[in-house]
Amino acid sequence: MTNDIGRMKTRKDNNNVNGIRHQFWLVAGALSFIICSLFFSACARMGNPDGGWYDDTPPRVVGATPTDGGTAVKANKVTIDFNEYIKLENANEKVIVSPPQIEQAEIKAAGKRIIIELKDTLKEHTTYTIDFSDAITDNNEGNPMGNYTYSFSTGDHIDTLEVAGYVLNAEDLEPVKGILVGLQPYDSPDSIFHKEPMMRVSRTNGSGRFTVKGVAPGSYRAFALNDADGDYVFGQKSEMIAYSRDSIVPSWMPDTRRDTIWRDSLHIANIVPTPYTHFLPDDLTLLCFQEPQTDRFLLKSERAQPEKISLYFTYGHDSLPAVRGLDFNADSAFVVEYSLKRDTVHYWLRDTALVNRDTLTMETRYMMTDTLGMLEEHTDTLTFIPKVLFAKRQKELEKELEKWQKEQERKKKRGLPYDSVMPPKMLQLKVTPGSQITPLQTLRIETIEPLLSCDTSMVHLYSKVDTLWYPSPLELRQLSVRSYELTADWQEKTEYSLEIDSAAFVNIYGQVCKATKMGIKVANPDDFSTLEVTVGGAPITDADTLAVVVVQLLDGTGKMLSQQAADGSGKTKFLYVKPGTYYLSAFCDMNGNGQWDTGIYDEDLQPEPVFYYNEEVECKAKWDVSRRWNLTALPRYRQKPGKIIKQKPDQAKKLKNRNLERAKQLGKEYIQDKTGMRM
Repeated sequence: MTNDIGRMKTRKDNNNVNGIRHQFWLVAGALSFIICSLFFSACARMGNPDGGWYDDTPPRVVGATPTDGGTAVKANKVTIDFNEYIKLENANEKVIVSPPQIEQAEIKAAGKRIIIELKDTLKEHTTYTIDFSDAITDNNEGNPMGNYTYSFSTGDHIDTLEVAGYVLNAEDLEPVKGILVGLQPYDSPDSIFHKEPMMRVSRTNGSGRFTVKGVAPGSYRAFALNDADGDYVFGQKSEMIAYSRDSIVPSWMPDTRRDTIWRDSLHIANIVPTPYTHFLPDDLTLLCFQEPQTDRFLLKSERAQPEKISLYFTYGHDSLPAVRGLDFNADSAFVVEYSLKRDTVHYWLRDTALVNRDTLTMETRYMMTDTLGMLEEHTDTLTFIPKVLFAKRQKELEKELEKWQKEQERKKKRGLPYDSVMPPKMLQLKVTPGSQITPLQTLRIETIEPLLSCDTSMVHLYSKVDTLWYPSPLELRQLSVRSYELTADWQEKTEYSLEIDSAAFVNIYGQVCKATKMGIKVANPDDFSTLEVTVGGAPITDADTLAVVVVQLLDGTGKMLSQQAADGSGKTKFLYVKPGTYYLSAFCDMNGNGQWDTGIYDEDLQPEPVFYYNEEVECKAKWDVSRRWNLTALPRYRQKPGKIIKQKPDQAKKLKNRNLERAKQLGKEYIQDKTGMRM
């Protein structure tokens, strides 16, 4: 009995314990479920962009070693600390250290820090500036810091003056991007540009704009240099340069600008006047040029076509190369054709036996620049092999013959007229500009290979009067070994017929032209516009006379269509201008040779001045359009119309400002200013 009671008590106690355990696990399971739910819910909210505002503020400098603006600095290493993780983009291109470093500085980003190590020995009593431009952004959102410049001095003060302006290509006023701009003391000798690195430097942006910072008071000259060899001096003629003889005296004055505060991308919240320090000059304009490349050497030699050998030189010379065949007789073997500047010479083979040879070797003697820059006679042995060998050309001819024979067989089977002998190839004539001309134009007749002869009596021109055709006088003048010019007294609204007899033109391989008939119509002047331009402001030449201004008519892309020299009163007229939108440019022919000339630094010779009319010129049929143009009314950097500028400005980096849209969604109002977002 006692044992039974004991067993019953023990069983009851066990049941109680089991119940407690069961309740415990139920509670634990519920708590686990709640904790997991909260965990996953929190994880879900972490990935939700509505959980908080975006980081739309740019990085901010919180410290630097040495201190920004510090003096008496001796260390070559600089560290700049920021309030968040940052990125440094295109440091080699965007970051400029001044004075320039002959051994390139090491610049890198590491977390919330930028580290700069200057390899060159620091100069005494000198202000150093490290211009980061827009290279610094935050790591997460890419918000740009904006233009930032760090500076320190090895002396007892910081130089803070600035010089700013533009660098343009002297030939077409295009902004020059990425070129170095620097200063040298005004009283320095001219040779300093060849010998000493520039004192202070900057680099132009996509608009050609530059700002040289950390300049000390004084008088300076400005230079620009496309530094090919990284020595900051003008040492190669191939380097594009600019220089100014004017004395530049940096200064400053207090000024006020109007800053715009935007409510959103479309609405202005406020315009606030902001005081700032205005550094001068801020509109210095440097005109960049490349000196004439008078160093002469052979660029390449080739035989692109079996019948033509070509020599390409860097510069022309009055005397053409002398050639002697080493494996063939070169006497009277060629018809020589050369470019206007004599820097390209083509040797056309007369003998088809030589044309069919795969290898020709020549001794070539020509004038070449030596190591001292003097021209001396140089001899080369050159071997010429055509791109397509004789065997392959023969196979192509056989395929062509086989194709022709099959075609004749088909004609024969159909009872159509056919040939049993393949006719020889005819000489092809190209006549330009075509069937529509103006009274001021001439016709040009060209062939692919050099001509042996032209029988001018076999070229005829007829004009139509009422319904009858009458002979019209013409004149043929040979322009080159492959072209003739045809001039005639073209009458407005008149139809002409150009007729060339068979075999009137014969090339050096005996090919003759076929009979050709071409209709030509002289344009109606009512279909065109007349543009008269009167220019003023021409500079004075060294002979104390006004320079001749050559006005150029440009199409909608800036390509020159024609040019006319203005008369003594500054007037020039363009006739038969097709309806459309045009632009105007001009150059001042200072030496009277009829073409634009570049500059030469050592001779203190600036490029001939170039100007652009700042507005479009609209021409319509039957309109007489006139424009008065003062060449110097606008500074050069504001002259060229934006639509024909090929070098476009850099795309400005902007804060993303995604909080604007978020604020709209939440029904809150945010105002955007230069520091970020605020309620």
